[in-house]
Amino acid sequence: MLDEQYKKTEEHMKKTLELLVHELAGIRTGKASPAILDTIRVNYYGQQVPVKQVANIAVPDVRMITIQPWDRSLMSEIEKAIQASDLGLNPQNDGGTIRLPIPQLTEERRRDLVKVVKRIGEESKVAVRNVRRDTNERIKKLEKEHDISEDEMRSKTEAIQKLTDAYIKKVDDAVAAKEKEVLEL
Repeated sequence: MLDEQYKKTEEHMKKTLELLVHELAGIRTGKASPAILDTIRVNYYGQQVPVKQVANIAVPDVRMITIQPWDRSLMSEIEKAIQASDLGLNPQNDGGTIRLPIPQLTEERRRDLVKVVKRIGEESKVAVRNVRRDTNERIKKLEKEHDISEDEMRSKTEAIQKLTDAYIKKVDDAVAAKEKEVLEL
């Protein structure tokens, strides 16, 4: 029963870390990366779908992303979605391909992005701690109902704390790596 609680806790913390990595990948760093388009969705036959599901996305160089829709009728739809996003990019449509030049980030914009990265990291740490709290409450409830001994409760809460510390460190490492990437000129 306790091992199951531990596995569920680890699974939730792992999902939180994966979500963090996914969110950080979408933050623009001044270098072309198809991941910045992950949040862009277009209307395709009444459905909101990610751009990567309706187009070929390529990175020919560090300052350019090209998007080639499989259905040319989506060109203007994709263009509008990119302009409406908060990416701050200007798509250039040549009739068959949309080019997204990635401008150099200003120092002020880099500092703003670092603040966003830190905020996302802090939210992830809070989520990890909430998972720990919920698990510890379930373990304490088991102890109060005399399903487990006090020693078992203590050892399992210590194991959960070690797991929490490990995932907090992973979150910190991911945030530090993204900060470094954002601040590189």
